[in-house]
Amino acid sequence: MKILVVSDTHGNFINFKKAVETHRDAEIIIHCGDSRDELDNIKMLYPDKAYFCVKGNCDFGSTLPLVEERVIETKKFFITHGHMYNNKMSLYPICCAAREAKADIVIFGHTHNAVADYDDGLHILNPGSLGGYGATYALIDVSEKGIMTNIVKLK
Repeated sequence: MKILVVSDTHGNFINFKKAVETHRDAEIIIHCGDSRDELDNIKMLYPDKAYFCVKGNCDFGSTLPLVEERVIETKKFFITHGHMYNNKMSLYPICCAAREAKADIVIFGHTHNAVADYDDGLHILNPGSLGGYGATYALIDVSEKGIMTNIVKLK
């Protein structure tokens, strides 16, 4: 199963739409927060996708959850924006929370810096930011063989 992961779009509908159109085969779209109307607009354009979205520190008035835990193809996903875990200073607290939740992968945003790492059984993924120049996003492939992550620079 192919999953598109974005974060920190900050109102940039054009970049978000480009990423979705480039990967039309993605069945799930995960947004790690700091979205405005562009998330609702994407959902209207692509109602056939499943969406897992969390609230970021700039999502004032949003009713989205701060943390989302989902099982996809037998793998547990721990999704958050990251600001609650002070992830600009250290990834240790966010990784501890994911491990406590028995997650296979932790997905977050907030820093605008893309990260794809693996540490002692935990995949660590930040898609970066689609909000401006140098925009990045991530792809996840989940299969019976495991989880594969990839950071993609928007063209």
